[in-house]
Amino acid sequence: MRQTVPVTDLDARATELKFRTATLADVPLLVALVESAYRGESSRAGWTTEADLLDGQRTDVADVEAAVSGVGSRMIVGERGGEVVACCQLQHRGVHAYFGMFAVRPGAQGGGVGKVVLAEAERVAREELGVPAVQMMVLRQRADLIAWYVRRGYVRTGVTQPFPYGDERFGRPRTEVLEFEVLVKKFAES
Repeated sequence: MRQTVPVTDLDARATELKFRTATLADVPLLVALVESAYRGESSRAGWTTEADLLDGQRTDVADVEAAVSGVGSRMIVGERGGEVVACCQLQHRGVHAYFGMFAVRPGAQGGGVGKVVLAEAERVAREELGVPAVQMMVLRQRADLIAWYVRRGYVRTGVTQPFPYGDERFGRPRTEVLEFEVLVKKFAES
């Protein structure tokens, strides 16, 4: 099912996004999208790069397949003009939806695409999953990214999780101080 999300005060191209649920056929494209948004030289074209903090991969085929077809999990794909420009994962975890694997093509960052994708994920969490909150983990060292989420209503919980050092499925750290911070957004009761 494709859906257009009306959003005001954004780059007009961002509001042209069409959303659909990813299929297993999308997995290779989604792996490439996530990698391009966070790792390597291509990621430096956008502002979400982690290239100064981590080398190696951000995700792999097995992780994206699990996000696409796992129980309680859904990958949302954002397309513009028939081309995939963004994605994110929502996983139903009982009292909240976990938001992750969020990526916007580096050349499309900064024009409101991320805001529209996040709004769609929140809509799906509220209306389709029926949860009262969205939770995520962000590298604590990404102050700019955390500030972006805070401006969209997410709250820093102060809860941290250690980075999985030694597990190259998550990348090769370039520093020894990485950790994740948990952010949460509770929806207003209607």
